[in-house]
Amino acid sequence: IMSLAVFEGVSLHFGKKAIVDELDLRIGPSDRIGVIGPNGSGKSSLMRLLAGQQAPDGGQIVLRRGLRLGYLPQDIELSGDRSLLSFVRESVPGRAEMDEAVARCEAELKVAEKDTATEAGQQRLMSLAEELADLHEQVTHYDMHFTEHEATRILSGLGFATQDLDRDLGEFSGGWKMRAVLAALLYQKPDLLLLDEPTNHLDMPSVSWFSAFLKQYSRAFLLICHDREFLNEQIRRVVSFEVEGVRQYSGDYEHYLKQRAEEEVILENKAKNLAREREQMERFINRFRAQANKAKAVQSRVKALEKMEKVETYQKRRVMRFRFPATERCANEPIVVRDVSKSYGDRNVLSNVSLSVRRGEKIGIIGVNGAGKTTLLRMMAGEIPHDGGEISLGHNVKAGYYAQHHADTLHRDSTIFEEVSREDREASITRVRTILGAFLFSDDDVDKKIAVLSGGERARVALAKLLINPGNLLMMDEPTNHLDLASSEALAESLSTYDGTLIFVSHNRAFVRRLATRIWDVDNGTVEPYLGTLDEYMDAHRTLVSDSDTSAVVDVSQPKQASAIAAASAEANDSQRKRGSRAEEKERKRREAAERSRKGSRAQLEKESRRLEQRIAELEEAQKERSQLLADPAVYADAGRTSELLREFEDAKQEIEQLSERWLSQQAELEELSS
Repeated sequence: IMSLAVFEGVSLHFGKKAIVDELDLRIGPSDRIGVIGPNGSGKSSLMRLLAGQQAPDGGQIVLRRGLRLGYLPQDIELSGDRSLLSFVRESVPGRAEMDEAVARCEAELKVAEKDTATEAGQQRLMSLAEELADLHEQVTHYDMHFTEHEATRILSGLGFATQDLDRDLGEFSGGWKMRAVLAALLYQKPDLLLLDEPTNHLDMPSVSWFSAFLKQYSRAFLLICHDREFLNEQIRRVVSFEVEGVRQYSGDYEHYLKQRAEEEVILENKAKNLAREREQMERFINRFRAQANKAKAVQSRVKALEKMEKVETYQKRRVMRFRFPATERCANEPIVVRDVSKSYGDRNVLSNVSLSVRRGEKIGIIGVNGAGKTTLLRMMAGEIPHDGGEISLGHNVKAGYYAQHHADTLHRDSTIFEEVSREDREASITRVRTILGAFLFSDDDVDKKIAVLSGGERARVALAKLLINPGNLLMMDEPTNHLDLASSEALAESLSTYDGTLIFVSHNRAFVRRLATRIWDVDNGTVEPYLGTLDEYMDAHRTLVSDSDTSAVVDVSQPKQASAIAAASAEANDSQRKRGSRAEEKERKRREAAERSRKGSRAQLEKESRRLEQRIAELEEAQKERSQLLADPAVYADAGRTSELLREFEDAKQEIEQLSERWLSQQAELEELSS
């Protein structure tokens, strides 16, 4: 099968840094490739090389003749003067030229009809008529394959409302313009699709729809994405920017991780074996070098030593790592929201929202874009005022807030060190450098100006500013945007060690699943709290929809637009109103919802409590084994092993204390529910 694109010995350098060096890569007609690597490693550069926006320094890139290629970069510039629907429909290459050709041919045909007296004129008329017929056939073929219905379906899947279709493109924000470009690319169905972080500006329902669309996409694509779950759903091959260069692996991201782990073991064992052989040869040479009767054997080993293979051991990539210190104890309810409302002009975003937060909770806020997730978080952080109600912080609460736009408000003329140290004047130089090292800024990197940093690097600086003095209440808006996959997962791992309260907005399903112990679903001006994980929340909604309308078919394997559930509930309400008055029905529903919430809360607490008990038991059993090892004097002969054991012992001790405190808190909640 002919390849769509072939890299032959391609090299690209930025200054002294080699982005790719002698790269050979083939992309087939149905390849589904995930491009991974840390920020700044060259992933986007690889996309630009393929798109023809960047020329290689060496080698060549050969594209199949007639290849239709679609490219979604991270940054776009899009003007208006056309409707959203027109932009998508007219994006297919060749349609505008076809329309121009039809208009030209029709105009020429009118002129030719006036000159049919001669044979040449008649032939000219016949020729134009045949050409026009061919053009109309091409237009018909186009309209059959690129229908308005398909364009509308794609736009709806990506979150656009029906009333948006005729809006001017210039009226939309940058994030929605990015969705429009993505919709146009999906509509075009190019032979090769290049997607650079396509989920950055999508909400969970749109990510779910987009995932389903790509699963059915039969053509080739290259995908850069920091959402591990999304990546695993889509790819069958990995192109990875590693420390040792660009590598290629078959399978999804999980399979790639396994292969890298196997490589590490194989290379380390091979290096150990060769080192052992080398040591034996050197010992023989040194021992018998002066003995004449061993001269031949010594010389043979000298030659073998010179020819001995050199093994490059597995090189681990540096990954962002940060562990939170213990936070100051604060009130049981760090923040309380009472009857809060917010409107923008005539648009009511949130109405009479009341929420409570318990100390130590990790709350994931989900919902469609525009529902009010960020507005709610910004009001809680004090960045914008609320129109009515009250938001209050509990005793001894120190709040920190991270938002995407914070990375753009850094002082461009400051160095990284100056920007972060400004957040905590009492922090020593060593502490600031340690924090920056955890965020992959070391040595001379800390003296770089903010102005020269990439988007991902600025995001890491903004995170470092927040986390150098995090307080005991963290609020974060899309913290994984602009981070690479490894950094996103490292941030989730770090936040899992945080013993304060975390409230965050994220469209990254893997991130929400990793952290959230409670869900707030923002929709239609309200916020629905649910004690439990994302999956448990979706399971509960599937049950609710099933109970309220057995005829409704709703796919809630992923978060959906709230309208699907609302529609099912509305049908149930219509039939119920026939059996009683509006007031009675409202009171009945209120009691049922309260009872369902109480049962659901208790079930979730009991489940989480059992999980904590099991984990604590596992940790305590492991601690016993470590204590026995540390009591053995022979262990202390290996300083490295001793240090590792002591570190593991302390880490486990802290985790047991944290989990025990959470378990006690849950027991108290269970007692309250029982009473």
